Amino acid sequence: MDELVCYCFGYTAADIERDVRRHGRSTILERILAEKRAGTCRCALKNPKGG
Repeated sequence: MDELVCYCFGYTAADIERDVRRHGRSTILERILAEKRAGTCRCALKNPKGG
């Protein structure tokens, strides 16, 4: 199993690498921030280390 980087939305290190290859940079952070603004982030509940 690939290492999870974002427990809320299930992004892995491999997802970020693919995103960089596809877009020349990672757009995942932008997506995470948009989701956080929308109130869908649950880091404190999903991340075993807390959010």
